[in-house]
Amino acid sequence: MLSFLRRSYLNFSFMNPQYCCLSRNFSAALPPLLPVQLPSRMETHLWYVVPDEVKSAPLLSKYMELLPQSERDHVLGFRGDQLQKSALLARTLVRTTIARYQVDGHLDPRSLRFKRNIHGKPEVEWETKDGFCPPPLQFNISHTSSLVACGVTINSLIGIDVEEKRRRTKNNILAFAKRYFTAHEVEHLNAIPDSELQQQEFIKLWTLKEAYVKALGKGFSSSPFNTFTIRASSGIAVETLDSPQNLTNNWQFALLELMGSHYVAICLERQETGGAGKTLPIKLTARKTIPFVEDELVSGTNAVVTIGGSVTQF
Repeated sequence: MLSFLRRSYLNFSFMNPQYCCLSRNFSAALPPLLPVQLPSRMETHLWYVVPDEVKSAPLLSKYMELLPQSERDHVLGFRGDQLQKSALLARTLVRTTIARYQVDGHLDPRSLRFKRNIHGKPEVEWETKDGFCPPPLQFNISHTSSLVACGVTINSLIGIDVEEKRRRTKNNILAFAKRYFTAHEVEHLNAIPDSELQQQEFIKLWTLKEAYVKALGKGFSSSPFNTFTIRASSGIAVETLDSPQNLTNNWQFALLELMGSHYVAICLERQETGGAGKTLPIKLTARKTIPFVEDELVSGTNAVVTIGGSVTQF
């Protein structure tokens, strides 16, 4: 699909007749992005793209033009059209999502620059000029070949992970879990007699653990999965092995089923509590998008179902 990008960003045939109108619309310049207000405290904005729904070759070429050469090279370094497309959409979604918030007047997605922390987690490298004070915006990205998602918060560290519900491992689930999970999590999985339910529970645990590690910003090598336990009997909490009696209250989780086909885990640094130290629910606004083409508010619909954690959808 993206092999044309190696030859030219603009010269190619249409991939699908129904996108002829898109070809004409995007031949000159991209339309403006719909501006969106920054999230409030303890609010998360979830944006996602379904790669199979982005079929316009001219639009994909325009997405490529949003990237600096280093990111283009990275995208084209993946083997196979599907992986290249997913990588391109991930970078496009990050740039177009952050640009929507108009934090410094009109923000061109192409002008954004990124840096990585010491563990490799990407962050926006804001230009501080003319008295501009960068917003405390945090984001995280996750993608599979069938879904690309980006989470955005203010003042709260965030990690997200997406996985297909039908994902299968090459190895036996329990053998795989014994390699990466804690003893408690392995016991939990072993107690599930139905193999399909066991598979689903494994994927849920994996997404929650991945989201937590990404929120920490340290990476898997610095925070191996077998050094902490996810407990989800009443709510979702993290137990570190160096203090097994201490369920950390520094993090909140949301576990979602998206479009009936994917699990999405969100981990947030907790900022506020209600009365008597009660944790307030995560406020979630979810939008499905094809950048520059359409945006659809899907929170509160059957497309986004909360299956774990305390979440209020808007």
